[in-house]
Amino acid sequence: MIRRVIFNKKGGVGKTTITCNLAAISAENGRKTLVVDLDPQGNTSHYLMNGRFDDSTENRKTIYDYFKASIEPVNPFMYNPFFSNSAGSDNNIQEFIHKTEFRNLWIVPSHPDLTNIEHQLASKHKIFKLRDALDALNNFDAVFIDTPPALNFFSQSALIAASRCLIPFDCDAFSRDAIYEVGVHIGDVRNDHNHDLRVEGIVVNQFMPRTRQHKEIVEALRAEGLPILSSHLSPSVKIRESHQMAKPMIYLYPKHKLTGEYVALYREIEAIT
Repeated sequence: MIRRVIFNKKGGVGKTTITCNLAAISAENGRKTLVVDLDPQGNTSHYLMNGRFDDSTENRKTIYDYFKASIEPVNPFMYNPFFSNSAGSDNNIQEFIHKTEFRNLWIVPSHPDLTNIEHQLASKHKIFKLRDALDALNNFDAVFIDTPPALNFFSQSALIAASRCLIPFDCDAFSRDAIYEVGVHIGDVRNDHNHDLRVEGIVVNQFMPRTRQHKEIVEALRAEGLPILSSHLSPSVKIRESHQMAKPMIYLYPKHKLTGEYVALYREIEAIT
């Protein structure tokens, strides 16, 4: 099972859009695909669930509920803390996984209250909780993890849980500066917590090949030895329609140029060994 995290500390670089569209292409290729939304904004959840997710009794379990259960007090008389089968050691995330309307595509949705428990999760050393949960899953072919635009508990949890990392990059100076800090952080996580983590590449988003500045920025990064992927993503108003209609491009505009670029990107990363 390939587990990818899409991560950048800078917002507005296309993390959610890239996560959902690559996951949708994976699902369309016949792979049973899971998306984990760790961003409290929940844009990925809305994108893939067509606004159908709410807090109703039968449909309320989110990644927030999963994490919250791990920090709730446990009755010491209900289990023996000295044995491995004790309560509280259960990492089963299956009940928090929801089927989307799209074939082969599932999601663990986010919730805005994630930010309220971040400090508790960190203080109780739950940083490996997501990794343990995904390790226990054996019924998916691919996992895509969307992260908040920050260097925090949730983005670090995702980097620890993943085996591969994609870094979205918008063609401007601010995104360029953020790339270096992101690289240092990923290196720290790899050295300290997850030796298997590797950067598959930097995804150039909103790329306009006729714009001199865009070409110069990308060429400069490539000249520095950064792993710039060959498949670039163009700007398009169609992606806004895709967001509004809650359908990734492969379903809404399968023959569009941008859809073809996403397919090319997916094939490129799948070919990386």
